[in-house]
Amino acid sequence: MPFLQYKYHTPHPTFLLEHSSPLSLNPTPFSSGFSAHSLSFRHFTYRYFHILFPTKLSVEPLAQHLQVVVHWCLKEEMVESDTKLPFSMDSDPPFEETYKTLFENSIEESKINRANQILITCEKCELPLIDIGRLSMGELEREECKKEIARASQEWGFFQVINHGVSSEILEDMRSKQMQVFKQPFRLKTNHQYLNLSAGCYRWGTPTATCLSQLSWSEAFHIPLMDISSSGGLPTTLSSTMGQFAATVSDLAQRLVEILAEEMGHKSTFFKEKCLPSTCYIRMNRYPPCPTSQIFGLMPHTDSDFLTILHQDQVGGLQLVKDGRWIAVKPNPEALIINIGDLFQAWSNGVYKSVQHRVVTNQKVERFSTAYFLCPSYDAVIESCVEPSLYRKFSFREFRQQVQEDVQKLGYKVGLPRFLV
Repeated sequence: MPFLQYKYHTPHPTFLLEHSSPLSLNPTPFSSGFSAHSLSFRHFTYRYFHILFPTKLSVEPLAQHLQVVVHWCLKEEMVESDTKLPFSMDSDPPFEETYKTLFENSIEESKINRANQILITCEKCELPLIDIGRLSMGELEREECKKEIARASQEWGFFQVINHGVSSEILEDMRSKQMQVFKQPFRLKTNHQYLNLSAGCYRWGTPTATCLSQLSWSEAFHIPLMDISSSGGLPTTLSSTMGQFAATVSDLAQRLVEILAEEMGHKSTFFKEKCLPSTCYIRMNRYPPCPTSQIFGLMPHTDSDFLTILHQDQVGGLQLVKDGRWIAVKPNPEALIINIGDLFQAWSNGVYKSVQHRVVTNQKVERFSTAYFLCPSYDAVIESCVEPSLYRKFSFREFRQQVQEDVQKLGYKVGLPRFLV
């Protein structure tokens, strides 16, 4: 069962008493000693610890020394509860402290940003919206749907799909579970034993950033599908939810890449053979409120995969390049967003476009999204399906290594231009 552990640090001896019951902690006696705010937790019951103080001590001087540290650890089953708990918890990564030097240099950088107009966007825009339920209809409807998918991949590199086969229940449950995960204390999330994931799965900020424009104000769990299905890993309900999400979006991804290959005149088995559950990833993203609009939630980039499927909330913030301009994508609650990755652009010899995109920050509201990345094995060789080829042959491992090297040296990804013939 999940539990909350409260430690009240004081200069006086304290005693802990474990107590299990519905949440009813009342911080009023100590309200002068710390500030608390309310946060709603769903799908949980808790075990928590009360503090017993020696009765001869008065509350007032004790309250002056109170400091609350909360550890919230997911362990096993999660039970429905709508209880609101007042507490103080530092779940956000220490962005301002870690990148203090970048903030100190931000005045001069702000002038450069305004000169370059890097944050100027046009009005929100509807991505091409495709009802892929038509793939199950008659031949004319099916063929027209396929052509729309190919056309959007060529002209936009992005499109939305509805009637995609991923139930609203799965998507809502996925959102709920990832919110619970991200609300943990930061120092707990940085411990890979927290969810029994591989080291490095939890990521935040941009370690290589040398200026604010290179900093991503976000945190994420980048999880191989193998970690979801492995025994003894994620909490049961989280693993089950992610497993359902991964299975349904994996099927959708395979359907889409097969259609795109067919529209290129290739009935290839490459994607089924090379893009296996063991090589694909799910990334749960959270974008905390940010104090300044100078910082991106996710800095401009292209995806280093074949295809990405994104489920986002309704806060908005996703932007992409179209006709040389940044445009803001208007959220659609019924749609999943699909975008072409670098590997598909190389495989299609530039026919399908891997488009630069980013996430802008919000100063008041946090944003959540979940992405599925269709990736091959690291040893898979990527080569254009038509000649003459724009790109030389390369392995996915080589591509990833080049990207990492560029980010380390330059602060940003170069990507496919490195592999032009």
